[in-house]
Amino acid sequence: MKGHEPKMPRMEDILNLPVQDPPCAEFAATHIKWVKIEGGRQGGDDIALIPFARVDDFVKGESSNAECPARFRIESRRKRSEGSISKPRVDGYLEYTLYWCSYGPEDYRDSESGIGDSSNIKPATGKGSRPGRRHMMRGCLCHFTVKRLYTRPFLALIIYNQRKHVDKIGAPCHGILDLDAVGTRAMYAPRISEELRQKVMFMLYVGISLDNIIQHHAEVVHGHGGPHNRDDFLTRNDVRNMERVVRNSSHKLHANDDCSVKVWVQRHQKYVFYFQDNSNANPFILGIQTDWQLQQMLRYGHSGSVASHSTFGLKKLKYPLCTLLVFDSSQNAIPVAWVITSLASQDIHKWFGSLAEKIQTKDPRWRPNAFLVDDPSLDISVIREAFHCRVLLCTWHVRRAWIRSLLKKCCNIDVQREMFKHLGWILYCTRSGPNVVDAIEEFMQVYVDQSVFMDYFKRRWLPYIELWVNGIRSLPVAGAEPLAAIESYHTRLKLKLFNERHSNSWMRIDWLIHTLTTEFHSLYWLDQYSEESGYFANIRDESFLTNSWHQALHISDIDVMLDEQNLQLAKVISQTDRSRAYTVWNPGTEFSLCDCPCSRLGNLCKHVIKVAILCKSRQVARPLLAVQVYRQALLTLLQNPPDDPLVLEHAILHATRLQHDIKGLEDLSNSGLLQPLPPEVNPQIGENLLFPRFL
Repeated sequence: MKGHEPKMPRMEDILNLPVQDPPCAEFAATHIKWVKIEGGRQGGDDIALIPFARVDDFVKGESSNAECPARFRIESRRKRSEGSISKPRVDGYLEYTLYWCSYGPEDYRDSESGIGDSSNIKPATGKGSRPGRRHMMRGCLCHFTVKRLYTRPFLALIIYNQRKHVDKIGAPCHGILDLDAVGTRAMYAPRISEELRQKVMFMLYVGISLDNIIQHHAEVVHGHGGPHNRDDFLTRNDVRNMERVVRNSSHKLHANDDCSVKVWVQRHQKYVFYFQDNSNANPFILGIQTDWQLQQMLRYGHSGSVASHSTFGLKKLKYPLCTLLVFDSSQNAIPVAWVITSLASQDIHKWFGSLAEKIQTKDPRWRPNAFLVDDPSLDISVIREAFHCRVLLCTWHVRRAWIRSLLKKCCNIDVQREMFKHLGWILYCTRSGPNVVDAIEEFMQVYVDQSVFMDYFKRRWLPYIELWVNGIRSLPVAGAEPLAAIESYHTRLKLKLFNERHSNSWMRIDWLIHTLTTEFHSLYWLDQYSEESGYFANIRDESFLTNSWHQALHISDIDVMLDEQNLQLAKVISQTDRSRAYTVWNPGTEFSLCDCPCSRLGNLCKHVIKVAILCKSRQVARPLLAVQVYRQALLTLLQNPPDDPLVLEHAILHATRLQHDIKGLEDLSNSGLLQPLPPEVNPQIGENLLFPRFL
């Protein structure tokens, strides 16, 4: 009976509709359950509620319609500021955007074919003649409206006014259902996709010529059997237009740096996940993540590791740069977000939540296995709350700074390695127990004649050394594999930004933003694209294709000369000059030194890592000091359970594993299978630091 039919909801009921958030990266109208509205200006139209952050995903999904590939342009847009309406309607908007299929609404099919008089044809929307687009106008009426709700700013109301790609008589006007479009570009999307445009721009930024881009594209199209979408019709003119954009682009969008940054933020809102302008009350913060970076973070960060590379350029740049990194299948670091801020450690709570929300919006199931920090002053609780993962401490920054300073300020290599080893004892506080002050005083007394380094140590590190020691006592320490990748990224970033020809621009934020998001970003895109497709391998920067960890894996065990009874030093035969051998002092330790050119620059070289791996595999040294400190911290946690259930769960898991390991060693010892260390072994072996993969 008619009285039992479900009533159509009215516009006043829209806030009672469910918010739909399909789990796929991009979604279309077919993924949504639509509701028709009764009465009002939208009477009879289909509506749905989605998170406002996913509007772009919906637009992309609708553009990928298999029967009618399209591209939706913004036909009109209006905005209101919060507080501008005292009594907003239930469908009142903060932002109103009308999207229309690019094949309409005007119809120039007859005029283009020479039929009729086109002089009297006027655009249906009053937008003028749309120069350069007349050839694609085929009268398509498909369009929808998106309203960012005034009362619910996090929600978007989609009003689909016409879902079918048809003209005014209701017939298909483009795509495979339009018989007149068969064999023409009207079968496909009107313009190349944003993905292909970005791909070509990346190629141009890394210096690939127009001819090589066209040749490469032709090979790709031939490889999948000929053209089957609009992207396959890429022309020289398309590339030439993009080449002109790259050539004419400039970081200086305004003479004033602050104004220039604001203009960039306004033009690239989809790449900005957090922005706070500089003021007396608030410091400057800008968080940047491109679409490609977001894809890499979702791909490699899930069940993987995310690392923070912070305070880069503290002395040369106007504001230091913080980078979030993930590690690909070859364990090379990929930058997936940049944060430029004057107070990185104090303001992490402001931007970290925004980034986590952006990731969770794309994939609610996304969760990393670990987050690596290189600054113990960061608020760890913010990271744990946002990513729900364990947090590890990276000491690469400390190690690198100390060894580079020793190499510059101390000329005697024997003194260098002894001081470096002693600094390790201070960092892990192995000789002084809980009192780090005693260890520092002993260090200064023993090496009192090294006044230049001591002045540097007192000025730069003494105020923070206890902070680092406490960080090591409370957090597990990351191993050499991620450290090598982070260091490789640091070196590449330094070479790119701190070229002397850019020295006049270092204090401008807009220059830093432009360089990061164009040339530097494109280098990492090229690495991934070349690795996956095999193209352009000859133009990649070979010095960054593998980091020290992977280089170490290619060194044969027989090329390492290691006296297991006396771990004072080891020899590693050069892989390029077999007549030469490099010396590694304090082998198997985190504070090893090598006399190879790479290590003499303060880097973690492949020889040090190879020797450490070999020491661990042969079990010729006791566990890493950081591991010993961490085990003690776990036992302390079990005796005094923390309030944070995540920390407690982590502590119980690893303490249980530790108990099993101890029980296994006891069983081996009781059966006589575990041989005790010989008494003539170097007594310092107990302080050797083996490199774990991850703790």
